Amino acid sequence: MKTALITGATSGIGRATAKYFAKNHFRLILCGRRDDRLAELQDEFAPLTRVHTLNFDVRDKEAITASIESIPDDLKNIDILVNNAGNAHGLDPIQNGDLNDWDSMMDINVKGLLYVSRAIIPGMVERRHGHIINIGSIAGKEVYPNGNVYCASKHAVDAINQGMRMDLNQYGIRVGAINPGLVATEFSEVRFKGDTDRAAGVYKGYEPLKADDIADIITFVVTRPYHVNIADLMVLPTAQASATILNKSV
Repeated sequence: MKTALITGATSGIGRATAKYFAKNHFRLILCGRRDDRLAELQDEFAPLTRVHTLNFDVRDKEAITASIESIPDDLKNIDILVNNAGNAHGLDPIQNGDLNDWDSMMDINVKGLLYVSRAIIPGMVERRHGHIINIGSIAGKEVYPNGNVYCASKHAVDAINQGMRMDLNQYGIRVGAINPGLVATEFSEVRFKGDTDRAAGVYKGYEPLKADDIADIITFVVTRPYHVNIADLMVLPTAQASATILNKSV
């Protein structure tokens, strides 16, 4: 039975991935900042599989280290790491950008991914076995107007994904990225800082991807035979052709 650790597991793609993994009886280590939601996940998935929750912010490297060290012995050999935690704040042109927004995006999307990976990878190297899934974005493949720093953070994820795959190749560790386009989650509410009307408008006039769509794909990727590594996959709703081309008549 495989053991999977998922960051950002309390909402969106992370929560959906936890659901799909639980149905496949993967043992779960679910990480997030919201204790109440972690408790809900524990209750929801415990009837299906072994579940352990960790409460930390990926920006806090000391908390990450302490949390990873606290994992029970029967779960310490992590087979799958899903680096899902991420955020977008604001949609401002570069000259009006909020420095706190910039810090948040770089700290969570880039440094947080690195901190968690650094805590998990040595065990995979020692066992010469493991699978890392980095959740990127179409924003890591294209830059769009007012996307500036968010796009930069996801381009960094793209580069880190490639670098990980090269560095860990000699140890037989699989590394791949899933890069979604428009997915209807809490993502836009965070980007627009709680403006639910503006966030809802992002998904009107076409059918966006759902978190379950991405979770289903992640489950497919991690259940391929071990000699198969899906290294870099972009997933778009049918209505989306690029970061800036969206057909709202579909």
